[in-house]
Amino acid sequence: MGQQKVREMSTTETAKGQIAPAVTNINQTVKGKKIRKQITTGNAYIQATYNNTVITFADRNGDAIAQCSAGQVGFKGPKKSTPYAAGVIVKKAVEKTKPWGLKEVHVFIKGVGSGREAAVRALNANGINVLSIKDITPIPHNGCRAPKPRRV
Repeated sequence: MGQQKVREMSTTETAKGQIAPAVTNINQTVKGKKIRKQITTGNAYIQATYNNTVITFADRNGDAIAQCSAGQVGFKGPKKSTPYAAGVIVKKAVEKTKPWGLKEVHVFIKGVGSGREAAVRALNANGINVLSIKDITPIPHNGCRAPKPRRV
């Protein structure tokens, strides 16, 4: 997680002749590499709205491993919600999960966008085995009042 600065302790003689430790900063950098445990089975959360498509890979505890959206890949405006964009973001997110060795996922789909089916198909096409598919789109039980109809 970022770079850490290493401090080196050295001893120098002070004006009184006493030896005192002096701390000098040396600009050596050590890359902090995290040891990643192998996660073979996880969850894939696909949120497909009318305006965008987002996919998040998580382990079985729910801790996110990788996340990608159509805007991150470079799509702008109405192109973000296309099925093609959904396939591209799945490919990019699968590349991010390579260090963890993710092979199988349970898919949870939320939303009514056009990228729903394309994202699941792209998971299979990119070498991820789909164990189950569950639709978690929130459905109101007669919740908020609908807006009044337009009179033209």
